Amino acid sequence: MRARLEAVRVRMTEWGRDPASVRVVAVTKTFGPPAVRAAVAAGLTHCGENYVEELCATRAATDDLAVTWHYLGALQTNKIARVAACADLVASLSRDREVARLATLRPGAPVYVQLDVTGRAGRNGAPPSEVPGLVARAREAGLGVRGLMVVAPPDPAGARAAFAATARLADALGLPERSMGMSEDLEWACRAGTTEVRLGRALFGPRGGAGGLA
Repeated sequence: MRARLEAVRVRMTEWGRDPASVRVVAVTKTFGPPAVRAAVAAGLTHCGENYVEELCATRAATDDLAVTWHYLGALQTNKIARVAACADLVASLSRDREVARLATLRPGAPVYVQLDVTGRAGRNGAPPSEVPGLVARAREAGLGVRGLMVVAPPDPAGARAAFAATARLADALGLPERSMGMSEDLEWACRAGTTEVRLGRALFGPRGGAGGLA
C-alpha cells in the first residue's frame, strides 16, 4: 500500500504537480474495512464509496479511525437520507430534487456538483450548461458547495477535454475544489489542475485479483 501510494506521488510529480497539493481519496469499493485500515496506516485520511450500503457498513466497521468519508455514487431519492447520515461530503449532486432533499435532511452539507461531459444516457451528472444554475440553487438552499466532480471518458483526448472544461467552469463559479482524475487518468487531471484524485486500483490493486486486498 505504501509503495503504491509512493508510485502515485511519483506520477503526480512527473506531470508537474506537488503531491502535497492534491488530495488522494482512497476508493474502497468492494475492498472493505481492511483497505480503509491500510489507507489510514499509509497516511491517507479521505476514503470514498459508490454505494450507500457499503459506505454505511464500512464506516461503522472503521469508526475508530479518523476518516473523512466521500459519497461518490448517484443519489437515489429513496437513499438520500442514508447518504446524508453516513457521508461527510456528497460528491455527486446533479439534480434539483437532490438539492432540495439533501438541504432538508442535512442543512449546510458539504457537496460537490457532478457534471457529465459525455451526454450519454445513464451517466450521472448535470450537463455543463446546467451546472451554474444548479450551483446557485444549492447555495441558496444552504448547502456548502465546495467544488465540481467529473468522471472523464476513457480515451485520453476525451479525458483532457473533460478536465479542462471542469477546471474552467470551477474557476468561473469561484469554486476552489475540482475532483478530477482516477487511477487510469490522474496524469491528465494533474495537468489540468485537479485538487483531488479518486483512486482504487492504483492504491489497492485489481478488485478481487491476486494483487488486491479483497
